Amino acid sequence: MSAAWFEEAFRADYRAVYPHRDLEAARPEARWLVAHGVRGRTLDLCCGFARHTLLLREQGVDVFGLDLSEDLLAAARTLPDAERLLAGRLVRGDARELPFASASFASLVNLFSSFGYFGELGDERVLAEIGRVLRPGGLALLDLMNPAFVRANLRDETRREGEDFLLRERRALVDGGRRVVKDVELVRHGESRRWREDVRLYELAELRTKLAAHGLGVREVHGGFAEEPAGDSAPRLLLVVTRD
Repeated sequence: MSAAWFEEAFRADYRAVYPHRDLEAARPEARWLVAHGVRGRTLDLCCGFARHTLLLREQGVDVFGLDLSEDLLAAARTLPDAERLLAGRLVRGDARELPFASASFASLVNLFSSFGYFGELGDERVLAEIGRVLRPGGLALLDLMNPAFVRANLRDETRREGEDFLLRERRALVDGGRRVVKDVELVRHGESRRWREDVRLYELAELRTKLAAHGLGVREVHGGFAEEPAGDSAPRLLLVVTRD
């Protein structure tokens, strides 16, 4: 059986291809998360190589990270001071079936468009799991793509080269503009691999309804980590969500 696209995309070469997604880029985002209520026992859901996990830990948050990618979790060990701050705090797992007890987290963060990967039913399972593991009164911060912004600014094709790679990406909107697909070719060290990313874009009204079905309510909506106002022109759809 072939790997799902999200297993193919997030491999060991991710950090080399996207070097700008580093600790310094994540630092103001981690500060924003704490300023907007992230505290106590916290889950960084789909943590990647744990850059936000590490920075939240530096700020005193009792944070744990979970991701499906073995490669990215292994890469977390290369972060400064990660061995000391994150020892025993990174878990490999699936967002649709979290290996944690119910009501075990005061806060949860899901960052960098890590939602919309699993189809309608799978995405519903992720929301159900978020609702399950959060304590009553708990807080979730969801960082999603803003559908209106994506539709207005989608670049059909891009090409980027680094010292040891060539990355080609072709993008398109499908399903009446409800999904964005990206065909990716990565050439590195003379070898090529290809995959297709396929992410569902959720409107705010859809999300309110889906979240409410799992005891979750939208408290605040922001347009970005630099306090951009929410709206069609905002780069992000940042939701501050509370658990009933």
